[in-house]
Amino acid sequence: MEIQPYLFFDGRCEEAIAFYRDALGAQELMKMRFKDAPPSDGYQIAPESADKIMHAALLIGRTHLLLSDGSDSQNKTSHSGFSLSVTANDVASGEKYFNALAQGGQITMPFQKMFWTDGFGMLVDKFGVPWMVNVTHEGDK
Repeated sequence: MEIQPYLFFDGRCEEAIAFYRDALGAQELMKMRFKDAPPSDGYQIAPESADKIMHAALLIGRTHLLLSDGSDSQNKTSHSGFSLSVTANDVASGEKYFNALAQGGQITMPFQKMFWTDGFGMLVDKFGVPWMVNVTHEGDK
């Protein structure tokens, strides 16, 4: 079994894909726009949604992250009640990921040494997605 986060970006999915590619080295595995979906009985795509992303998949390290622009029929909700966690192998990589994800976002806990690790910090990125960046403890490698 694998649990995969699925995030909705309310029309900013294309921007989010580029951001995570730059910040974390995400690899785009697939992207499907609403206009590319096969016809479905009773479901019509609004013309303004045709070029929006219906479904995309990224590979970040060993994790699959699923993304979408969502649809106009969905209730708009903010990203809350969870954090995505990035585990870096060393402090330099942890600081790099933290600083890249923090661009345009809000730092909620600066990246710093903690009792369990030489580097940990928390932030909310510019899309409202909460992140924790943690450096692997020497004994955990």
